[in-house]
Amino acid sequence: MESLSYLYSTVAFEGETHPTSRDGYDIFIPLLRLKGTNLFKVCLAIALLSSLWGDPALALLKKGDRNSEVRDLQQRLQRMGYFNGPVTGYYGSITTEAVIRFQRAQGLSADGVVGVRTQNALQGNSGGSAPTVRTPIAPGGVLKRGQKSDRVKRLQLTLRERGYFVGPATGYYGSITENAIRRFQRNRGLVADGIAGTKTQQALGLSPATPVQTSANNSEGLTPFISNSDTYEVSQPFYNPSLELSGEFSSEPIAQPEAKPKPQKMSLQKTIYGNIAPKSIVHSGEGLFFAQNMMYAHTITVYDRGYNLVAEIPDTVELDEYGHSQYQGVYRGSPVEASFSNNGRYAWVSNYQMYGKEFNNPGDDKCNPQQKKDNSFLYRIDTNSFEIDRAIEVGSVPKYVATTPDDRFVLVSNWCSYDLSVVDSEESREIYRIKLGAYPRGIAVDRAGEWAYIAVMGSFDIAKVNLRDFSVGWLKNIGNAPRNLNISPDGQHLYVSLNGEQKVGKIDLQTGRVVAKVSTGKAPRSTVLSDDGEFLYVVNYHSDTLSKIRTRDFQVVETVNTHDKPIGITYDPQSDRVWVSCYSGSIMIFSG
Repeated sequence: MESLSYLYSTVAFEGETHPTSRDGYDIFIPLLRLKGTNLFKVCLAIALLSSLWGDPALALLKKGDRNSEVRDLQQRLQRMGYFNGPVTGYYGSITTEAVIRFQRAQGLSADGVVGVRTQNALQGNSGGSAPTVRTPIAPGGVLKRGQKSDRVKRLQLTLRERGYFVGPATGYYGSITENAIRRFQRNRGLVADGIAGTKTQQALGLSPATPVQTSANNSEGLTPFISNSDTYEVSQPFYNPSLELSGEFSSEPIAQPEAKPKPQKMSLQKTIYGNIAPKSIVHSGEGLFFAQNMMYAHTITVYDRGYNLVAEIPDTVELDEYGHSQYQGVYRGSPVEASFSNNGRYAWVSNYQMYGKEFNNPGDDKCNPQQKKDNSFLYRIDTNSFEIDRAIEVGSVPKYVATTPDDRFVLVSNWCSYDLSVVDSEESREIYRIKLGAYPRGIAVDRAGEWAYIAVMGSFDIAKVNLRDFSVGWLKNIGNAPRNLNISPDGQHLYVSLNGEQKVGKIDLQTGRVVAKVSTGKAPRSTVLSDDGEFLYVVNYHSDTLSKIRTRDFQVVETVNTHDKPIGITYDPQSDRVWVSCYSGSIMIFSG
């Protein structure tokens, strides 16, 4: 365990490999030189020739071009639901296929080249109304996270039309789709489980008898593709189709990628400094990042995707205002970890200990229940106002926090009291206290909300708690000092950092057996999974490194250096960024 006094003192896209023309207008240059005429006459000649020969011979945009007009094309096709890739400004195979799909819908020659006719159709100038594509959703059962299909894509298009889904319809059911479904379900009074079952599909109008309608017309007043812009967007050298690195667009993997993913190297994007000593960094799922700065700063600092500090929340509270009348006056906490409600509205933050006149027997890193260390408190913070609106008493030295998928329970592992607090989020009170043994730490809850796994760091075991009757089972002899846990998106595997043996393990949850272990560095601490479950990221506390494990074969594919004492980690699927909190006083953001 890290000593508190010591810590305080040490306080790719559509990949091309060949050069291409910068302007994409090389076809016009011979005409201009040969005829010596003005632009109007050239355009008129092109339009006439296009009517005779079709688009391919007189392409305005074609495969291999890279410029701002291609970027406009991709954005337009994306808004219309035809383009599933990142907006790069490079006309590659993904863009070509998107153009072909659009051309087929319009009854044009489907050659994947943007000529005059295709451009006119895209701009809504074809002289008639564009056809409506009617795509009935076929029966086939529920839709849920981890699936890839055309049915998922139609679901995403419908959610986008209703204002619940932002980003391209990729056909992959990831966390963004799941959260969009939850928001829709809550608004309709349905069970908010993030699964598109029969009732949810019917509420969306997606019963087998009801088609989804997407118009190929573009009602927005968009600028023409051909412009005098001299700004050109340069494609990134690598593209992993399972990760959309497209700024603020959807993080959902692209269905049916055209090529095998190429290696994606982690690189440092930004370092954040300030009056911080972040024990953890946690993403809200909605673009906010909460850093818990313990008693060294008595704050929670909040950042956005632009790396801006948007709030600094003090841990000061008046506990009697939250129903704890035995505590009179002002108290301070020491924020450790955080977990968010599934819509990102609320952050639940644990406090290592409380500071005030009644708290005179604080817990520490070496303790036991017989010492009767002070209980501490769990805060709830509203992410709209950035204010603490609830304070709930839990056990001694609460560490990790986890929220169940339905937001009903908040689970807190209590280091010194050797137990797990089960908090009813609606009643704002602890309803169960479950004994687990020495030093419970990391928590992972399955997507169905049926089981919670808790790493008991003073042992070789992981507790398995039934969230219906709160009975306890065990995964035995997993490894020395299990610390942090993550569950794969398909629920088949549990990943664990083993602090006592400097390794990370992979557990088959069907058999309860460890199927792989790998060394990443000294003192592997916190871990986080990429949204698709393909990679596990690990911070190595005493090696000052961040490692990337490929979960398929459980091999370390890359390790990069960090600042001193990397301790917390979180992942943003929308930007494919890994945020690392270093206890020595910084937050580092890496590309995934």
